[in-house]
Amino acid sequence: MKEKEQERLIQLKEIEKDLYHKGFQNICGIDEAGRGPLAGPVVIAGVIMPQNSMIEGVNDSKKIAEKKREKLYDLIIEEAISYSVAVIGQDVIDEINILNATKTGVTQVVDDLAIKPDLILVDALTHINTRGIPYEPIIKGDAKCYNIAAASILAKVTRDRIMRQWDEIYPQYGFITHKGYGTAKHIAAIREYGLCPIHRRSFTKKFV
Repeated sequence: MKEKEQERLIQLKEIEKDLYHKGFQNICGIDEAGRGPLAGPVVIAGVIMPQNSMIEGVNDSKKIAEKKREKLYDLIIEEAISYSVAVIGQDVIDEINILNATKTGVTQVVDDLAIKPDLILVDALTHINTRGIPYEPIIKGDAKCYNIAAASILAKVTRDRIMRQWDEIYPQYGFITHKGYGTAKHIAAIREYGLCPIHRRSFTKKFV
């Protein structure tokens, strides 16, 4: 590993390092992918990485190329002490809104972890049910915390894979390229073809 990358990872682990020194052992990072798109689910991932984990390239998933994210996904789940992923569909998003759907996913992630953390670091969310486990919201946590960054990669890769599958069923919308986000191409396709079953009705009212 190059010295510059090592320094970046050490910096990314500063918050966790302080928490380990305070006696926390299993720290879970939680992040989501897909709060903004017009179609598809929101995906929430949680991961507890070993204290000494230093996977080269781990970063906020938005800063990583798609092929690199896929490789990092495999490395993260191989090394993780425990991880879980929740997929909350567009029907639930339409019913309870995107914020509550995301919070529901966080609780599911906590429930599904095989090893329970003693602290959860979450990207900016507050008022969430973590089953009594203490949590700290960190603004832009996916760029500041190693465990949240790792979770952001799991969430993003999972969601992208789901959207690639939907693209095979509804190729006219171009999900394979924009992953459901509101690009000009996607909005033009909605206006031409109408909505498909995975579109979020609450997000697309002004386009139909």
